[in-house]
Amino acid sequence: MQIVADALKGARPMSETTRWDGPPVETWSMGWTPDEAAEALAGVTAPWAVAGGWALDLWLGRQTRDHGDIEITVPAAFFPEVQARLEARGLKLFSNIDGEVIALEPGEVRGPDGFQTWVTDPDARSWILDIFREPGDAETWVYRRTGELSAPRARANSRDARGIPFVAPQIVLLFKAKAMRDKDLADFALIAPQLPAEDRDWLAASLGVIHPGHPWIERLAG
Repeated sequence: MQIVADALKGARPMSETTRWDGPPVETWSMGWTPDEAAEALAGVTAPWAVAGGWALDLWLGRQTRDHGDIEITVPAAFFPEVQARLEARGLKLFSNIDGEVIALEPGEVRGPDGFQTWVTDPDARSWILDIFREPGDAETWVYRRTGELSAPRARANSRDARGIPFVAPQIVLLFKAKAMRDKDLADFALIAPQLPAEDRDWLAASLGVIHPGHPWIERLAG
C-alpha cells in the first residue's frame, strides 16, 4: 500500500527486532479529517497547522483527492500542550523514529533525533493523527530538514473559512519536492499555477537553496 511506503520512507529495513507497539499501519485509513483535528485541538494556544495534501485542499476550499493520513505541524516548544490535550481525550501517543513505533508514557517525548509522533484511538485501534515537531516558534517558521530557510509564521500558516489552520501551499510544495511521488507531482500541477506571484517566487528561490536544479524551478518561472 502507498501509505506503508509513505509512512516508512527513509526508515531502516524492517526486521524481527524492529519494535512496533501500535496498530497496523493500514489503519491509517481511519485517520481524522481536518475538521476532527480542529475540534480536538480547539482552544489550544500552540500554533499548530494541518500539513501535506490536506493543507492544499484547505487552501483550495475543496477536497481534491483521497488522503491516506492527516499530518499536522507544531513547533517543538508547543508540543507538550498538544500532547496534553490529546492525552486528556484518552488518546495514545507513539514515537516514530527510523520505522520503530514505540508507545509513549503520558507526557513523554522520545528524541531528540525523532520529530514524528503518531496518535491512536485505543477504542478503535487505529491511527488517527501524525504530528511533526518542528523548529521555530510562534513568530517564525523554520525549515525542519536543514534549518536553512525561515519565514514569518503569519506567512507560513493560514486559516480556511472555518478557522482551521493549515501550512501555506508554497511550503507544502517545498516539502513535496523531495520525494516527487505521483501525488506530489499531481499536487504541484494543480496548485503551482494558482499561487500568487510572490509565493511562486518564494518557492522557486527556496527550491534553488534546498534542491538546486529541481525541475519545478523552471516550471515556476514559466
